[in-house]
Amino acid sequence: MNNENKIKYDSSVNDLLENIKVSYNKWTTWEEGKVSFANGLTVKPGRKFDKVMNGSSVWGFIAKTDGVLKGVPYFVGDVFKAASWRAPAKHVRGSIFSSETNWFRWTGPNYLI
Repeated sequence: MNNENKIKYDSSVNDLLENIKVSYNKWTTWEEGKVSFANGLTVKPGRKFDKVMNGSSVWGFIAKTDGVLKGVPYFVGDVFKAASWRAPAKHVRGSIFSSETNWFRWTGPNYLI
């Protein structure tokens, strides 16, 4: 990933984290909870995917490269639900580069309909 794309990727990941916090803040009025939730959101880098964590729970995975997962192609910035603590689920749920926020909630990427 070149430097310009890395900057765009990092900025989009930060936007996703902020929008997850916004989703949580709409869900609750508990001020202490808002602070602890916001402080618990982290991104753990991996080889193919970055893992979005909330404390010790996995929120989802973000693709760092283009590739194929379980026969389904994906692209940089695609977001997956967690299938387990270590692996993403099969289908893409959204993209960090999208201006839409209706594909996820504070609890994680939405299920497929």
